[in-house]
Amino acid sequence: MVKQRRGSRTAPRRVRRAAHVRFDRLVDRAVASVPAPFRAALDEIAVVIADEPTPDQLRENGLGPDETLYGLYEGVPLDEWGGDWLPVPTRILLFRLPLEADYPDPDDLADEVRITLLHELAHHLGIDDEGRLRELGID
Repeated sequence: MVKQRRGSRTAPRRVRRAAHVRFDRLVDRAVASVPAPFRAALDEIAVVIADEPTPDQLRENGLGPDETLYGLYEGVPLDEWGGDWLPVPTRILLFRLPLEADYPDPDDLADEVRITLLHELAHHLGIDDEGRLRELGID
């Protein structure tokens, strides 16, 4: 199946901006809802909203052109840092268009944005085990 481009390049700017503002608010609420022990880790990470993953990001994560990502952690997990390492930019990317396409219901979208944020934050904290992510409710 050929992947269709999401979003409209011909939609009025006002419509596109409104969608971005709504999504920004969902991300702000998700960040504010992160439990206290983990919230401090977000101070070390840039949370970036992008429309969709690049072809390189898909390829680097073993995904084909008909697959997508909701989020991506880029950086070195805390449990892999070495004392002699230079600081590396660390960020969590949240991909707006795939999330909005797969979760048209606003409540479901809000839940998935939060789950995606927590999932990517877990990678920053060094939690990669799928079983452990499931235990935490962020698989």
